[in-house]
Amino acid sequence: MLRLEKVSAGYGPVQVLYDLDLEAKPGEILCLLGRNGAGKTTTMRAIMGLCDRTNGRVMLGGTDISALPAHEAPRQGIGYIPQGRRLFTEMTVAENIEIGLMTRKKGKATRERVLDMFPRLRERLDQRAETLSGGEQQMLATARALCLEPSVLLLDEPTEGLQPSMIQLIRDAVVTMKDQGVAVVLVEQRLDAVLSIADRVAFIENGHGREVVDAEVLRTDTSLLEKYVGV
Repeated sequence: MLRLEKVSAGYGPVQVLYDLDLEAKPGEILCLLGRNGAGKTTTMRAIMGLCDRTNGRVMLGGTDISALPAHEAPRQGIGYIPQGRRLFTEMTVAENIEIGLMTRKKGKATRERVLDMFPRLRERLDQRAETLSGGEQQMLATARALCLEPSVLLLDEPTEGLQPSMIQLIRDAVVTMKDQGVAVVLVEQRLDAVLSIADRVAFIENGHGREVVDAEVLRTDTSLLEKYVGV
């Protein structure tokens, strides 16, 4: 389980999050929703230790990981797929995957399971990441994170700019992780994608945590979407 307790965070003198509480349970997909600038990406970065946390704790299971440097978060089993993918573009597909495996000392069996989820990557193992299409790069970023065999998976706008077939592949991978007991935290602007796979939705407004509701509620009552997202 991943839990944020009264987390305040930002960038230098600019505070973005204010005493944010959040909980992601094993085997569920929690979606973060809010307007642009609400603090969704900063929440992800605060979990990973990639911005300045000024208050609160990040708990993974029963362990406080707040003080760990950013490079230790993946070693604790948190997979992060940031907006923009952040691949090692000059390296091959195989080398990017190997970096994911090395982080937690995973081996061939993990590599094969991940490639079975994204067979197109198997066809492009010797290809440099920068030469892949946008959808293939998103596959690779996802595959690299899954090589950690994570207990928590963070995805920031994973379907942005992708064609429908690629969106379905990413969606299927997320659902597979949920079914394997991974706690998934998803930032996504495509409401149709959110409501089709999310278990719960947490709304963020101006850096403050607001309502957390079952996704089923939003399928029949759009008032919270209108209030916090504007649609």
